[in-house]
Amino acid sequence: MSNTSYDTYRESVAGRADVEDTPELVAYYKELAALKTGALWTVANKIEPWQPKSESVPVLWRFRDLREHVLRSVDLVTPEKAGRRVVYLNNPGRQDVSAAVGWLYSGLQVMHPGEAASAHAHSSSALRFIMEGRGAYTIVDGHKMTLNANDFVLTPNGTWHEHGVSAEGTTCIWQDGLDIPLVNALEAGFYAVHPDLQQAVTHAVDDMPAIWGGKGLRPHDGNWSKPYSPLFKYEWAPTYEALVRHSKVTEGSPFDGVLMHYINPVTGGPVMPTIGASMQLLRPGEATRAHRHTGSFIYQVAKGSGYSIINGQRFDWTERDIFCVPSWAFHEHANASASDDAVLFCFNDLPVMQSLGLYREQALAENDGHQAVL
Repeated sequence: MSNTSYDTYRESVAGRADVEDTPELVAYYKELAALKTGALWTVANKIEPWQPKSESVPVLWRFRDLREHVLRSVDLVTPEKAGRRVVYLNNPGRQDVSAAVGWLYSGLQVMHPGEAASAHAHSSSALRFIMEGRGAYTIVDGHKMTLNANDFVLTPNGTWHEHGVSAEGTTCIWQDGLDIPLVNALEAGFYAVHPDLQQAVTHAVDDMPAIWGGKGLRPHDGNWSKPYSPLFKYEWAPTYEALVRHSKVTEGSPFDGVLMHYINPVTGGPVMPTIGASMQLLRPGEATRAHRHTGSFIYQVAKGSGYSIINGQRFDWTERDIFCVPSWAFHEHANASASDDAVLFCFNDLPVMQSLGLYREQALAENDGHQAVL
């Protein structure tokens, strides 16, 4: 005999479902189930929560713990066999979809000098953030970009792209970020391998940053109608310079310090339709106030050390560490140094939240905007 309960989610609140099981109702629910249907009031409070309830949990992935394992993969598998030699970040609450947080995937990829992964294309939008090494490159639809530490490169939805390290370079590690879980949830994922396995470089090396990377300038003949940024590569040096200069003339955000978003230079909007990215600077000794918002965020420490408090948990971080902030989780950041700044790279699903009209934000009101550490 079945002991299934159908009133698990009932709430004694006006306007919410509050139906108690009876033998007659249980029999009715079973009849509905046989027809592959159900009574909304048995699940309404579950599927329409009062506020977001993320299945993701805050996680800090320490680079010093991961680096040895990432490098070891070089001796265990080749890029040809693995497709992409990556150690992915697996959030305990999202293991069913291999997500680092929410609907975002992330992993650490490693390549030796002279190695090249096969060219491919997929429905997911992707980015790379270079962590260490020299000589890395990415080719996107025939445009080759050379990459250095803290550079940020796009491989947008549907583009042919491949990665490698020049023979004159050193072993390189970078962070991948993709919206694979989101695309799969939408049942819209396609994947293709280039028929030649590699693509030809059909433009001058680093042509897209040269054309589209001018400060406050747009090329006269710059025609671009695709839904993602044509810049492809965002270099660390000018990004950090912009943060430092901005920090000298602004108080910044009480929640994020000096925050600047990477943009599509054509539209001024996010770099890709489903993934946004930013860089933020925390001045020496700066501690931000707590807030929460919809959307999932993955941070990598580009410079410095400090800590973040996420839903009452303190996470101490240093350069190259990665941590995540689930949707609607209170969070605040602090720079541990009294003399040097700290810089955080971040990618997120903010464009999705904003495009669908789902973005909401709330500041922590009590305790002068700071969380109690549990």
